[in-house]
Formats: sequence, C-alpha cells, structure tokens
Amino acid sequence: MRTANLPECRKVHRALHRPLLMCGVDRRLFFLALLVGAATFNLFYSLLAGCLLFGLVYGVALWSRAYDPQMLQILLRSRGRHPWYDCAKHDREEASIW
Repeated sequence: MRTANLPECRKVHRALHRPLLMCGVDRRLFFLALLVGAATFNLFYSLLAGCLLFGLVYGVALWSRAYDPQMLQILLRSRGRHPWYDCAKHDREEASIW
C-alpha cells in the first residue's frame, strides 16, 4: 500500500530565512553607505565629511529598516516595471485618426 499523497515534512533551519544584515541594516545599504563615505572622503579630503555622509546614509538605511523592512526590495523591483495600462487614458494620436 503506497501513500503518495501524504505531504513530506522537512526540517528547515531558521538561518535560511533571516535577512542578511550588517549592523542592523541590509548589507547592500551598509556597503553603499561605506562607499559614499569613502567617496566623500576622497573628494573633499575631509574625514569629518566622509563620516558625516556615512552616518547620514546609514541612519536613513536604519530608519527604513525599522519603518518597513521590505521597502528597499519594493523600490528596486518597481524601477524596471512598466506602468499599468489605463483604459480611461486616451492617446492623442489614436484620437486624431478618427
């Protein structure tokens, strides 16, 4: 007698579902803050300006993580999408043909 329709339970470790964070923010935003701080330091030759800009970008990343953890992924994925078709919106070229 075979039981082919029974679901299988497999153990999934909790670490696979945790987001990859560095110092409380997404690792990509953390490295972006580091790069912006380093670029500012190289541009202005000022350690204070580099640290301030790193702190500003890091603070924004920390706030966005606390406010909505999925905001970065939504913004990055929506950038390449086309807007939805609006049937109420008419194109001028189509209206001038008739």
